[in-house]
Amino acid sequence: MRFDPKTDKYPYPEYTDRHYLKIKKNDGTVFDRNYPYLDRSKRFRFKQFLTRVLLLLVVFPVARIRMGLKLEGRKNLKKNKALFKKGVLSCSNHVHMWDYICVMRAVLPRRPNVLVWAPNVSGENGKLVRLVGGIPIPEDDAHGAASCLKAAKEVLNGGWLHIYAEGSMWEYYAPVRPFKSGIGYFACQFDKPVVPMAFSYRKPNWVRRKIFRQLACFTLSIGEPIFPDPLLPRKTRETDVVTRCHAAVCRLAGINPAENLYPPVFDRTKRIDF
Repeated sequence: MRFDPKTDKYPYPEYTDRHYLKIKKNDGTVFDRNYPYLDRSKRFRFKQFLTRVLLLLVVFPVARIRMGLKLEGRKNLKKNKALFKKGVLSCSNHVHMWDYICVMRAVLPRRPNVLVWAPNVSGENGKLVRLVGGIPIPEDDAHGAASCLKAAKEVLNGGWLHIYAEGSMWEYYAPVRPFKSGIGYFACQFDKPVVPMAFSYRKPNWVRRKIFRQLACFTLSIGEPIFPDPLLPRKTRETDVVTRCHAAVCRLAGINPAENLYPPVFDRTKRIDF
């Protein structure tokens, strides 16, 4: 299902990785080397436990109903369960405020972390973003970036790390935008598989359209894991992972990669007009 931006009025930016939602608050958090990118304190972990209970009992069921969520391909998670115990990455397109909730629901009983835009953590929803596993990516601090990378490495030592490879959230956007190179870097740096996931759209029924003003229902499709090719040189290997992940997400979304509007690797070019 595709949407016409002239009628849907979403202000998609000129560059494919830019954000258009406005963060209304900044609590002044500094994302430097001293920031706890993975907070292991007892108090924080207790709050995470309570949040987890709330997710299981309330949020997941509500999100499933509100978004009309269907999950496809969970068999690919079950049959690779032993492999994922050593650590795994996942990537997807980013098309809704609640789509990470859907990812969390899909990978149960695993408890994923996710790399997020730093202003989301210092903004009005920052505490919640942290409690569901958000790890902020520092924008202008090299030491902070190194600490963030260290936290990601710790997560991937047996855990699950989700990356929104497009770099930003564009609601209800149909094409799969270019992927930034990070997913390839992490996969090759830590020698971990990547599970591609894709959100696609279904036409909502009359009640959802007229009563809830819902533009679409969502399907989250999960693919087979993608592995870095050890025979390729390092940089080529990273680009190869990005390219294969992008193509896989396109196919899972019902898009022929050759007919998608964008090249697979982010290259700072302006978006192609609709």
